[in-house]
Amino acid sequence: MLNILCVGDIIGASGVEFIKKNLWNIRKNNNIGCVVANGENSANGNGIDPKSAGAIFESGVDVITTGNHVWQKNNIYDFLDENKFILRPANFPDFCPGAGYNIIDIMGYKILFINLLGTVFMEPGIESGFITADRIFLRENDNYDFAVIDIHAEATSEKNALAKYIDGKNLKAGIIFGTHTHVQTADEKILKNGAGYITDLGMTGPADSVLGIKNELIIQKFLTKMPVKFEVSDDNIELQGIICKIETETKNFKCVEIKRINFTES
Repeated sequence: MLNILCVGDIIGASGVEFIKKNLWNIRKNNNIGCVVANGENSANGNGIDPKSAGAIFESGVDVITTGNHVWQKNNIYDFLDENKFILRPANFPDFCPGAGYNIIDIMGYKILFINLLGTVFMEPGIESGFITADRIFLRENDNYDFAVIDIHAEATSEKNALAKYIDGKNLKAGIIFGTHTHVQTADEKILKNGAGYITDLGMTGPADSVLGIKNELIIQKFLTKMPVKFEVSDDNIELQGIICKIETETKNFKCVEIKRINFTES
């Protein structure tokens, strides 16, 4: 069995600091062979930069996925080109910095990591994730053992539909998870053809907040409709996500167990 930990959106310096302190112990205590985490909100003020990405890798994350905020810090562009372990959404045009997917050897297994962006209430004009996924799977075909896919999207219906579309075509998808909404859903399941699925992993950030931001600032925004500078809270940090067991002995690489997790500092 290969245990894979999928970590919800890492929010700001407090989220990064939490995984720096705790992730290696979480890996050890749960026999984790691979960690994939969404880091698109890990930099100060939003986005991701080389400093926050480097800290996430040093903390024990193997692969970083991102989303619609990936272009927020322009100093990440070269980093995306130079480091195959960080992905930007694959349905951005090919001439954009970085790659939307990569096949990475982890513990002797060729894992196809894919980052997809939703189209509903998201980036206007972006290519459909359904079309992008089809193209990637057709191109890579027999080059990987199983896939791990981050669907960074707003609409739960789009995440559900895309996950079932991919699983339904039996494309060796081991794990499909959603990110972006920062609220962990309670619908973890194994789909018909063996992909572990959850609509949203949640976040690695402050429990007492509104999607990671200080409560009073979000309330002020709703009450006044005036511009408000958002600040990440740093209290009661928790790591949310899933742990999936991938069956490796018979090499069918299906997800045989999926568990929703929520780690806090002891």
